[in-house]
Amino acid sequence: MKTIAIIQARMSSTRLPGKVLKIAAGRPLLERMVERVRQAKLVDEVWVATTVDPTDDELSLFCEAHQIPVYRGNLHDVLDRYYQLAKQQNADVIVRLTGDCPLIDPDLIDEVITAFLREKVDFACNRLPPPFSRTYPIGLDIEVCSFSALETAWINAVEKHEREHVLPYLYEVPGRFKTYQLNYGENLGELRWTVDTPEDLEVIRSIYDHFKGRNDFSWLEVLDLYRNHPELFEINAGIKHKSYLDYEKK
Repeated sequence: MKTIAIIQARMSSTRLPGKVLKIAAGRPLLERMVERVRQAKLVDEVWVATTVDPTDDELSLFCEAHQIPVYRGNLHDVLDRYYQLAKQQNADVIVRLTGDCPLIDPDLIDEVITAFLREKVDFACNRLPPPFSRTYPIGLDIEVCSFSALETAWINAVEKHEREHVLPYLYEVPGRFKTYQLNYGENLGELRWTVDTPEDLEVIRSIYDHFKGRNDFSWLEVLDLYRNHPELFEINAGIKHKSYLDYEKK
């Protein structure tokens, strides 16, 4: 059984253009994220899925220069991007990640994959977007699905948010698929460790500075940092997280 992690990324982010190649402690965020995902023991391959839009030429060239497998597909139909790449690579299990999560934790990725296999479900995650529930900090977002479920979504999903956010078709209607959500013992869902705004980027840079540029710290170490130095995390505390029903209206 082949498991591939696909990181969706593009340069034309509306709130922070070019965010995936912004620098933290001397290294681009996407390079850091790919390195962290590759540490997951249950992932066979890590791919970046970007777009054929000319604005993503720089991103594609960056991946090629750093030996990061890259696939280019539809700008707004991200579901199609995932499906075409997964089909091309003969993937059995797909791990969906977004390029704005440079603190993603490899052990947590393995936990979600393990839960997906153990529970024998079509879709597993450690969070669902607003208005659904979450207990893990924003920025540790992991979704796992079977290829057959992904293909079913690709065939049947017609709403714009279903195509742009990839997997809502698998979870937004209860009972349509077998799903499982991994929850943490404490509700940390309001913590914001993602990169979508300049304020978010400042927080991430502070975290990497604290760890002196290391890239092997765990999410629990970041949680300890938050508890000991909450002032480092205040600048982006008021940023509103997007709903899965939001999509690029252009």
